[in-house]
Amino acid sequence: MTPAAVRPAEARDLARIWELLHGLAEYERMTELITGSREAFGNALFGSHPVAESLVAESSGVIVGYALFYPTFSSFRTRTMLWLEDLFVDPAARGSGAGKALLMGLARLALARGCYRVDWHVLEWNLPAIGFYEHMGASRQEADCMQYGLAETELRQLAGESC
Repeated sequence: MTPAAVRPAEARDLARIWELLHGLAEYERMTELITGSREAFGNALFGSHPVAESLVAESSGVIVGYALFYPTFSSFRTRTMLWLEDLFVDPAARGSGAGKALLMGLARLALARGCYRVDWHVLEWNLPAIGFYEHMGASRQEADCMQYGLAETELRQLAGESC
């Protein structure tokens, strides 16, 4: 397998990224969470008001992995960071350097944009991913905070809408 080249995703890549996204959901045992459509995903990435971006890793003309990310903002630092939502490499391409190439591409992009960091979540049981990230220099962020959120039903209730 030839070394992976990383580039920004284009609309023509949507079908393959969507396929890889399904592979990620299967690997993470979360296929039931895929409730959106490929069309909505494409609009989020390539529509008139994109809310996320993607890099793809190609080897021999085939997309073997992707990274999906978007900016966030720190009020305390008054600077942006990038949130890495997904990083996935096709199992057949693991060990080829595609994951490292994607993470390196994201690091370069973050620095070029003046970001002070890149963060992401990792499932506690995903030891191969944890090992990969730590090998790349990432470290677990211990914080005195817990993540909270409101799901759609709770959002509607809080907003005073009937469910």
